[in-house]
Amino acid sequence: MPYSRFLFLNIGHALDHLFILLFPAVAALAASELQEDYATLLALTTGSFIAFGACSLPAGWLGDRWSRENMMTVFFIGIGSAAILTGMAQSYWQIAVALTSIGVFAAIYHPVGLAMVSKGGGAVGQRLGVNGLWGNLGVAASALSIGAFADYAGWRAAFFLLGTISILIGFAWIRVARSTAIDDGAAKKKTSVALDMDWRRALLVVAASTIIGGFIFNSMTVSLPKVLGDRLDGFALSATEVGAIATGVYTLAAFSQLIVGRAIDRWRVKPIFLGLVAGQAVALYLAINTSGWAMVAVSVLVMVMVFGQIPINDFLIARYTPEHLRARVFSVKYVLSFTVSAAAVPSIAWLYSTGGGFPTMFTATAIGAVIITAAVALLPSREPNMATEAGDD
Repeated sequence: MPYSRFLFLNIGHALDHLFILLFPAVAALAASELQEDYATLLALTTGSFIAFGACSLPAGWLGDRWSRENMMTVFFIGIGSAAILTGMAQSYWQIAVALTSIGVFAAIYHPVGLAMVSKGGGAVGQRLGVNGLWGNLGVAASALSIGAFADYAGWRAAFFLLGTISILIGFAWIRVARSTAIDDGAAKKKTSVALDMDWRRALLVVAASTIIGGFIFNSMTVSLPKVLGDRLDGFALSATEVGAIATGVYTLAAFSQLIVGRAIDRWRVKPIFLGLVAGQAVALYLAINTSGWAMVAVSVLVMVMVFGQIPINDFLIARYTPEHLRARVFSVKYVLSFTVSAAAVPSIAWLYSTGGGFPTMFTATAIGAVIITAAVALLPSREPNMATEAGDD
C-alpha cells in the first residue's frame, strides 16, 4: 500500500474517534453558554452514537458496491461539514441534528477504511495495528483539544477549526486517491481467500469475540477510573492522580496493538489469539480481589489483552472474507460492537448496584473471557494464504 494512502487512512481513523467524542468533552462548556442542564445536553449525543452504529451497514454496502475511495471523500468532507454545523448551532434541536449528522458520517470509516487498510498482501497485521493506534490517539486528542480550546478560544472554535481541517484533508485525499488509483473491478472478480466452510466458522468466532469481547472492552474502559479510585483508596490519591494513572494504563495497553499486529504477520493467528483470551480470563480473575498498586499492574495486563485482540479480529476478517464482501462484513462486525457498547454501561451499573460491586463485574467478565477462549479454540487449524489480491493497494 502506498504510504500516502495509508497515512490518510490513519488520519481518518483518528478524526473518526475525535469527532464522535468531541461534544461529550465540551458538553459542560456548551451547557454553561446555552444555559441548559449538563445532563440534558449530554443526552443529545445519543443520536450520534446510534447513527455511528446503525449507519455502518449502508456505508459498508456502498463501499463494496460503489467506491471505497469516494466513500472516504464523503467521510472527510461530510464529517467536517457536520462539525462546522455543530459549532454554528444555537438551539437544543439544532445541536441534536448536527450531532446526529456527525454520527452518520463517522459510521463510514470503520467498514470502509478498515477494508482499505486490510486490502492486498504484505504486512496486513502490522497495518491494522498501526491504524488501531491512530484511532486511540483520536480518543486521547478529543480531551486534549477541548482543554486547549476551552482555555483560549471557546468550544465552538474547536468544531470550526477541526471541521475545516477535515474538509481540507478530504480535498487532499481526492488527489491522493487519484494518484494511487487501483483496479477495483479486477479485485471484485478475484479473491485470494480459500472459500470453504472454514471461513464461515472463522467469522462465527469473530462474531462471538466481538460481542463478548466488546462487552469486556467497554466494561473495563468505562469503569477503570472508578475501579482504581476504589482499589487505591488507602493511598489518599486525588481524582487527578487516579485519572493520570488510568490514562497511563490505557496508553501502555494501546501499544500492544503494534506488537500483536507484527506477531500475527509472522506466526499463526490461532495460538496468539488463544494466549490473549486465556490470559485475559486469568487477569480478570486475579482482579476480583486485588487492591493497591497490584491492581494497577493487573489492570495493565487486562487492558493489554483487551487492546491486543482488536487487530486480530480485523485480521481474521481480512484473511477469511472475500475481498468484494469485506466492507460489508466489517460493517456487521461494528454494528455488533457498537450495540454491545451501548449495553455495557447500564450493565455495569446493574452489576455494581446488585451488592457485589466490582468483584461481580470482574467475575462476569472473566466468565465471558473463558467463553471466548472456547470459541477461539474452534478456529480452523489451517489458515488460508494471504496472497496478493488483484488491484493490491
